[in-house]
Amino acid sequence: MWTLHGRSHAAHTAPSRQAGVAVAVLACVALAACSAADTPSPASTADAVTVMSLPESGELEAGTYLVPGFTVPFEITVSDGWESSGWFLHKDVSDETGVAVNFQAPGYVPTDACAWKGAIVEVDPSTEAFAAAMAAQTSTVTTPAVEIMVGGFPGLELDHAVESDVDINACDEAKICLHSDSADNCGRWHSRVTAHETYRVVDLNGERAVIAVLFRGSVAPALTEEARAVFDSIEFAPDKGD
Repeated sequence: MWTLHGRSHAAHTAPSRQAGVAVAVLACVALAACSAADTPSPASTADAVTVMSLPESGELEAGTYLVPGFTVPFEITVSDGWESSGWFLHKDVSDETGVAVNFQAPGYVPTDACAWKGAIVEVDPSTEAFAAAMAAQTSTVTTPAVEIMVGGFPGLELDHAVESDVDINACDEAKICLHSDSADNCGRWHSRVTAHETYRVVDLNGERAVIAVLFRGSVAPALTEEARAVFDSIEFAPDKGD
């Protein structure tokens, strides 16, 4: 913390020395003003602090990371035990259970999440078009989309899950295909019918960002709360873009 230190002067000064003392005091004041102008403020020091970019893979230390994948980057905060797989953060994931947060910009959604081969179609780039395509998708169920704001950017939020009576072994490649980057293959899928997600579809000045928190199987309440906290920590940071 920067502090100012004053100087005390004698209460009585001989008349013959008053002019000299006045000049000295003015000089000190002038020097102090120059020094204060050149001294960096606490605000400028804080602005110099940078956030570490999210590693493409590996275990993460608890803290805040910058994710630069979209035209507008975002920051995300994790606790201990989370791992990165590029666009996919996860914790305690096994074949039967676990949580994850993922972020993509898919442009294709299958009309049927089970019989998805040959049924993956391109959707318009708006958030509304993506939400509508997910809601119309068969073999899954979707809650009505609600309007949200994420870091000053508008978007939609919805819950998405596999229909309870789907036999995943009867689906193409034993996958529930959610969406994709192309019409030729499945980009995001569930390998268990117990998986469900909450989506936030955000409009980043014309670019559609799709961010989701995933729950697989029976997840302990503490881990559910932790995953939600990571999901909720996402904050877009336009000032940290290129």
